[in-house]
Amino acid sequence: MSINILFAAQADRWTQYEAHLRRALDETGLDYAIDTEMPPEEVDYIVYAPNSDVQDFRPYTRLKAVLNLWAGVEGITGNETLNVPLTRMVDEEGLTQGMVEWVTGHVLRHHLGMDAHIVNPDHAWDKTIPPLASERVVTILGLGALGSAVAGMLRHLGFTLRGWARSQKALDGVACHAGEDGLDAALSGAEIVVLLLPDTSDTRDVINARTLALLAPGAVIVNPGRGPLIDEADLISALDSGQLSHATLDVFRTEPLPQDHPFWAHPKVTVTPHIASETRPPSASRVIAENIRRSEVGEPLLYVVDRDAGY
Repeated sequence: MSINILFAAQADRWTQYEAHLRRALDETGLDYAIDTEMPPEEVDYIVYAPNSDVQDFRPYTRLKAVLNLWAGVEGITGNETLNVPLTRMVDEEGLTQGMVEWVTGHVLRHHLGMDAHIVNPDHAWDKTIPPLASERVVTILGLGALGSAVAGMLRHLGFTLRGWARSQKALDGVACHAGEDGLDAALSGAEIVVLLLPDTSDTRDVINARTLALLAPGAVIVNPGRGPLIDEADLISALDSGQLSHATLDVFRTEPLPQDHPFWAHPKVTVTPHIASETRPPSASRVIAENIRRSEVGEPLLYVVDRDAGY
């Protein structure tokens, strides 16, 4: 019997994904049908974006798994109608590599003080020499697939690295911390902080007045993770006081960022439009197809979400 796969996402995504998904599924050798519309009672798998029209999963009585197209799953974990396995997107070939490149670029920008040379209206001949990477403390909050990959690249460049996660991790070249006490240890004296945590009740507003005060004076925040990780008012206060010298922000509580939001006009804030990393259809399609293949032959699914933990 053919496996029926529903693609549930915004219409433009189907245009981007259809050919790649069909190619990847063809390579599995499975007999399948995939489309954007199917009778719910005939659907075996849903390739899913949380902003799709599918919000009630109860009609999908034959459903085996929901395969999220995004790394973030906070938009679906609380859906009480979903009672089958949910997987998140872990795409080392596309999404992870994109994140590594974006974070590395912005960390190096702030480490080397590039802004002073790129924007220099007074033609100042300032020969201030930046420290070497080994003399710069970079802390990564979140040591999952993305955080670990970013740490690996920054370690290769020689930075002094700290990391923090909810549970204890072990990464070569990274002083890893965990738990509430570990957060303070990871942040104390940090000069650049990279946020790669999921959005959960335990991580919201993790960057606030108290934790910002732990950083080295003039520290930098780089956030390609989730907007709710930061208390925005506290961040602006720290920028205005000089405790922070800059914040590079790719994600926000409301997206697109409203035109009248103070981040746009603040001289110490860089806004990027949620481009740090995007799911790439060719490689993401291979991840989806492999998980469907695994399910059909009785192998465990990859990247299953812990609904209680939220990721």
